[in-house]
Amino acid sequence: QVQLVESGGGLVQAGGSLRLSCAVSTRTFSPYATGWFRQAPGKEREFVAAISWSGGKTSYLDSVKGRFTISRDDAKRTVYLQMNSLKPEDTAVYYCAAPMLGTPVGTWAINDMNYWGKGTLVTVSS
Repeated sequence: QVQLVESGGGLVQAGGSLRLSCAVSTRTFSPYATGWFRQAPGKEREFVAAISWSGGKTSYLDSVKGRFTISRDDAKRTVYLQMNSLKPEDTAVYYCAAPMLGTPVGTWAINDMNYWGKGTLVTVSS
């Protein structure tokens, strides 16, 4: 069983930065690849970023490449999403998610995920 708890959301002006955190509770933290999805008002949930269990491989949505960085700290059992140069279109609820063990890092689909956090709201004002 894996529990995911997000934090760090809030209101920021366009061009600003936020760092989201996902605290991962499981008996064995390391083997799980972990990622972030987001859901804007009136839109479907979409993949944002993912990181392998080793941290050596990452994947990003094209529209956030160069602006967002996903990372993990195994000692703190936490996965981060550093978001820079935020745009109003980044406004969404951001969810931390984890797939089944052994799932390779890529552009994940919602149905690939086994575990979800409850989400944290990011609002970017223009």
